[in-house]
Amino acid sequence: MKKSSRWQDRDPRFREESGRYDHPVPSREFILEELGKARQPLDFDALCGRLGVRDRALRQALTKRLGAMVRDGQLLLNRAEEYCLLDRLPLVVGTVSGHKDGFGFLLPEDGGEDVFLPYRQMRQLMHGDRAAVRVTGTDARGRREGSLVEVLERRTKQVAGRFWFESGVGFVEPDNRRISHRVVIPARARAGAKSGDLVVAEIVEPPTAHADPVGRVSRVLPEEGAAQTAVELAIASHGLPHEFLPAALREARRFGRQVPAAAAAERVDLRELPLVTIDGEDARDFDDAVYAAPTRGGFRLLVAIADVSHYVTPGSALDSEARERATSVYFPGRVVPMLPEELSNHLCSLMPEVDRLCMTCEMNVSREGRVTRARFYPAVMRSAFRLTYNRVAAALVDRDTGVRGELAPVIDVLETLHDVYRALRRHREARGALDFEAPEVKVIVDAAGQVEDIRAYPRNDAHRLIEECMIAANVEAARFLKKHRMPALFRIHGTPEEDRIEELKRFLAMRGLHLETGHELEPRRLQAVLQQVAERPDSAVLENAIIRSLPQALYQPLNIGHFGLALSEYVHFTSPIRRYPDLLVHRAIRHALAGGTAEDFVHAAREMELLGQECSLRERKADEAARSVVAFLKCEFMKGRVGEEFDAVATGVTDFGVFVQLKAFQVDGLVHITSLPKDYFRFYEADRTLVGERTGQRFTIGDELRVRLVRVDAPERKIDFELVDKTGSAFHPRRAKRGARGRRR
Repeated sequence: MKKSSRWQDRDPRFREESGRYDHPVPSREFILEELGKARQPLDFDALCGRLGVRDRALRQALTKRLGAMVRDGQLLLNRAEEYCLLDRLPLVVGTVSGHKDGFGFLLPEDGGEDVFLPYRQMRQLMHGDRAAVRVTGTDARGRREGSLVEVLERRTKQVAGRFWFESGVGFVEPDNRRISHRVVIPARARAGAKSGDLVVAEIVEPPTAHADPVGRVSRVLPEEGAAQTAVELAIASHGLPHEFLPAALREARRFGRQVPAAAAAERVDLRELPLVTIDGEDARDFDDAVYAAPTRGGFRLLVAIADVSHYVTPGSALDSEARERATSVYFPGRVVPMLPEELSNHLCSLMPEVDRLCMTCEMNVSREGRVTRARFYPAVMRSAFRLTYNRVAAALVDRDTGVRGELAPVIDVLETLHDVYRALRRHREARGALDFEAPEVKVIVDAAGQVEDIRAYPRNDAHRLIEECMIAANVEAARFLKKHRMPALFRIHGTPEEDRIEELKRFLAMRGLHLETGHELEPRRLQAVLQQVAERPDSAVLENAIIRSLPQALYQPLNIGHFGLALSEYVHFTSPIRRYPDLLVHRAIRHALAGGTAEDFVHAAREMELLGQECSLRERKADEAARSVVAFLKCEFMKGRVGEEFDAVATGVTDFGVFVQLKAFQVDGLVHITSLPKDYFRFYEADRTLVGERTGQRFTIGDELRVRLVRVDAPERKIDFELVDKTGSAFHPRRAKRGARGRRR
């Protein structure tokens, strides 16, 4: 029997595609199969011929599918406009992460080891680009080194920074230090920008091996309020989506402001339970509410989370916008939300005394802090109180009679929640999870956008109460998804690398601390050190050193556990208003509750890998943008204080000076070596110590210093101090060894 030439008869997924689309095109699997049989790359016409696709409309639809396969890493489109199978090429595909010194790294999409890209390879690349590289060997530090093969996607569409005009040439110096290129601005493309203006420039021509990128000024940024300027600069510099498409706004408005009675009727009714939200003073989106009651063997704990998945469905405009952002970004005085305000601040926000849809995790917690039973269900709730951390702490810890009187309707619930927290805390301590107690530092901005103050907000029992309840719900969500074998993004935190741990052990040993590692480092060993240093004057420095030794937490479908929390499985479930991975977890739970399986879930395993990479990268980008704004505003805050003296602690020592942090404001800066007492200072790298040859005076991490502010450079985020007095040394490290480098004043 002659084999059919129609692609519809040859494509094994055609029936499935027909059920999903009105005008089906060849499936991804069929395209990959035919490319494999061809045994060579094919351009579009050749591929259409091999597939048997001749209809013009079908060819246009196929173009979109091939574009999606290139985007998802299933195919590579080379310079000859040919489609290639990636697994047939000895290449590594990933996202470029630039460094201010000109080199960079490729972060592989398969999760493998990063590939170092030297300056000459980065000439054609910009931070954020997607590229394919060939591993050519290892560098002097033993890292995989690569050479560029293809730029797959130019993701940096614009830069923001200062426009300069020098020697007849206009250019933008990017504010984002990960972009090391200057962007050339032709005379006709300056849009009236003057030398020194802050501008946003669109990239017109990408960089090449021999030329910088070319751009055109799209707008000049106003420099009125410091906060507004800093935020606008960060949004443009880091390419943060900040305006919603009209289609997404229309979808959000279509839901209205109230929960329909029909939607509430289909759910478990929790409206009579006094659930409460506990958040910061300035919170506007309330993701989670909690309730607890005593039982014979312990406690019944309810963690109710805004049911964002009811409103944001796969394939919708809202979903596309949420995926593009992956996270809300919190700046001083402004939030760039993941979802439109109609949802984030209203219909999905668990505001008091209004009906709201939620996904609830109900747990039985023993008095030892173990969750003995858990179940998930969609519900409707009505928050009884919008509480703040400070009010709850005043009621539970300070026993403030006035506050307790105001909260009388829910005081018994709060007392029980406090008991639940103490039980969960005992279990946390028993498993040895890390517990960092550094206060949250906030930049306070006034109505005019000027920095009013920098304040540290210590954690209290109310913060810890909510944290432990959320962790418990996140763990149960992870266990539920594992049990039902659903694709999910786990929040993973790997074991620290061996060289990082050895460096940390040396650092701690010089400060009189011993880190027990054994055969394999356990979090409880690091937690023991944190407990030892809690009352020391250099506790913040030591805590920061431990944090720097840890790997970054990521999202990925392969579960390896969470080292810092000492947990074997962990997902993010509790903040779907502001984090896309949480929304994906809600979808998976909802699907499993409805009797669905991994096979018919809307997000396949391969897509979850890509979503994990996207969410991790966008989380990192959002963090960098937020840090850049805070650093800028700290500089603005210090500008008017030049000449003032401050108490500080040494946070780092190099051959060119001592990095310090002001105790009052947690502002960081540098005491350059030329500002130290008149002497020749020798830098001992092993000890991270500067020692004066004549005076023998030592400067090491943890020293308490008195410094004077001498210079502030806000655009560079640099603050310089000079030494007034060395008020004391937290430690007297052992004598430095030979082989150190000297440094003259």
